[in-house]
Amino acid sequence: MNVTESELKQVKAILAVLVLGLLSLLPLKASQGLGRWLGNRQWRKGEKAKMTFQTRRNISRCFPELDSDAQDQLVHESLRQTGCSLCEMGMAWLWPAKRTLKKIRQIHNKEIVSEAVAQGKGVILIAPHLGNWEVLNLWLSAHYPFTAMYKPPRLKLMDDLIKRMRARLGTRMAPADTRGVRMVMKALRRGEMVGILPDQEPEASGGIHVPFFGNQALTMKLLPQLAAQTGAVVICGYAERLPQAEGFDLHFRRAEHEINSKDLIQAATAMNRSVEACVRALPAQYQWEYRRFSHQPEGMPRFYD
Repeated sequence: MNVTESELKQVKAILAVLVLGLLSLLPLKASQGLGRWLGNRQWRKGEKAKMTFQTRRNISRCFPELDSDAQDQLVHESLRQTGCSLCEMGMAWLWPAKRTLKKIRQIHNKEIVSEAVAQGKGVILIAPHLGNWEVLNLWLSAHYPFTAMYKPPRLKLMDDLIKRMRARLGTRMAPADTRGVRMVMKALRRGEMVGILPDQEPEASGGIHVPFFGNQALTMKLLPQLAAQTGAVVICGYAERLPQAEGFDLHFRRAEHEINSKDLIQAATAMNRSVEACVRALPAQYQWEYRRFSHQPEGMPRFYD
């Protein structure tokens, strides 16, 4: 029997949901232990494994001040933390929200959030792929009217799951398209908070090359454009994974003030510097396996060759 590509993708989506269900049965200590084991396996494969190669390339270029031993340690720990992020998805998406929220131990600089909201100009939250951003999303939606922008997966089954799980405490999910941008603009005009992941490569037409950790990175225009157009307050947030399965700490920071500049290069550069400050505080828990520097400016050598 011939199986179409669409049917195969559907089967993979069903299997992914089943795996999430199994992961949700694990306590946090077990899921993180499994994640670290997966990361160790990836490390032992060496650079023949694409994830390990990309992690090492990113870290070596972004932390040239570290010697080779320190870079090795960071690569190894990054792979373990990536495994934890993967295995925590069952908890983040399928545990009852109250149970997940109880895993939050401390909230650092909480006043930054309340002061930003109190200004009534709308708040843009920069949420890098750092720590467990799903836990951050859950806390924000439990305390504030919150709209999160996301890129819908192609499979409806997965899209429905993502929307249902992220919206269970009231988060409005805004797709990364024209309709989603309108949703975000309306939320900001109501003085509400919107969350945007700032550190994935956009389409060429939606991006601009500015430095990130000293390397040229195709960076989204949307967030700095929204900041300039609306005058919204821009802050950063991330959820730190604590050792020994103790839970998570939330951290908030003010973004660099130039992010509201109408000069797009200046604003996008300020956004990347704001993300970089978060990452430097918790480097092992960043998504270093992602090909953040794939599209280099014309005439520049390929980053991952």
